[in-house]
Amino acid sequence: MSLFGTTPANHGGRQRAPLAERMRPRSLDEFFGQTHLLAAGKPLRLQIEGETNGTLESVADSASLIFWGPPGVGKTTLAKIIANVTSASFIEFSAVLSGIKEIKQVMVEAEKAADFGSRTILFVDEIHRFNKAQQDAFLPYVERGSIRLIGATTENPSFEINAALLSRCRVYTLRALSQDEVLALLTRALNDSERGLGNLNLTPEEGALETIASYSSGDARNSLNALEVAAKLATGRGETLLSKTIVGEALQQRILLYDKKGEQHYDLISALHKSVRNSDADAALYWLGRMLAAGEDPMYVARRVVRMAVEDIGLAAPEALNLCLSARDAMHFLGHPEGDLALAQAVVYLALAPKSNAVYTAYADVLADIESRPAEPVPLHLRNAPTKLMKELDYGKDYQYAHDVDGKVANMHCLPDNLRERRYYRPTNEGREKLLAQRMEEIAKLRKST
Repeated sequence: MSLFGTTPANHGGRQRAPLAERMRPRSLDEFFGQTHLLAAGKPLRLQIEGETNGTLESVADSASLIFWGPPGVGKTTLAKIIANVTSASFIEFSAVLSGIKEIKQVMVEAEKAADFGSRTILFVDEIHRFNKAQQDAFLPYVERGSIRLIGATTENPSFEINAALLSRCRVYTLRALSQDEVLALLTRALNDSERGLGNLNLTPEEGALETIASYSSGDARNSLNALEVAAKLATGRGETLLSKTIVGEALQQRILLYDKKGEQHYDLISALHKSVRNSDADAALYWLGRMLAAGEDPMYVARRVVRMAVEDIGLAAPEALNLCLSARDAMHFLGHPEGDLALAQAVVYLALAPKSNAVYTAYADVLADIESRPAEPVPLHLRNAPTKLMKELDYGKDYQYAHDVDGKVANMHCLPDNLRERRYYRPTNEGREKLLAQRMEEIAKLRKST
């Protein structure tokens, strides 16, 4: 790929391009959304304007950038605008389609161009798809200033970008567009005769564009794609009314923002778990539905549901674990979509069941003691004594067989001496655990009486 001689596509080519590409903003004034970064006086706007008029105070102000945000919010567009206003060559790569070998060749070429005063912006879409070793390849060129790297990612850079590279970049977080912003974008595209659909003379039915905006999940590209499909359906039928019926056909189904390995994955499972914990059955069903409808692995959900049973329900409703294991097996046996109901049943039960994390916190305390204390010896009376020597060393001495004692509870300590007074499990008064609390009181009385 050459760094030189890159020219914009001709007008005819642009007219054949998808609507989302034709409507791509060419300047900050055309850009929709990201006002927290691009409004007057906001950080990214100040940086771009500083690069344009030469008022940057330091080289650090024109550092490499990472744009982090969901799909369709303008990451690529912002990179192109920056290249345009700074008169830099713009080289675009996708980490999905390009190898690091190709990018290295371009970086070497850019370094040669830099010797003659030319600036190059290397834009890498989905930069998180490169592994940490591959990301290291950018470092020497970024450090020398041979290229200016702009990476785009839908993943949290803290987890997915090499720390050494991340420390040399400025991270900007982009947000999904609001429904009003998407609606304004659609209206402009429908009325724009030069780059949009204005020549079709389509009139939207009241609520039609709002429907697309609502279904877009803040993704400008998806909303424009849906508008283009709807426009083709209408004109193909000789209609000038862009009706809600046609829009519904174009949409087919709600566009769900979801990445099974990304932040949305963890956000949604977190919402499901916390809704169950808060005894909100309706919310738990909604988040479960969101995950399954978006294509989440149902067995992953089943595993998390089992975890909820032992972490948040515990012995307050011990049957919850069996119910969740049965739901997992039903999901495995039936598959999607029939098995979804088994998970829905389990989730509703967990949400409405009495809650206790007493076992969860007790075991955490046990692990903390194991981590912070020396390995405590087993009390002699609890040790096995299979040999004469062991018996002579008092292994097993004074052990009391519980079945030979009234009440089946011997007055015998089973914790190490240094932990004798430690109490880990403290049952709540929720559900079955209330009965366990009463039983523990009975055991304590029986132990004293013997």
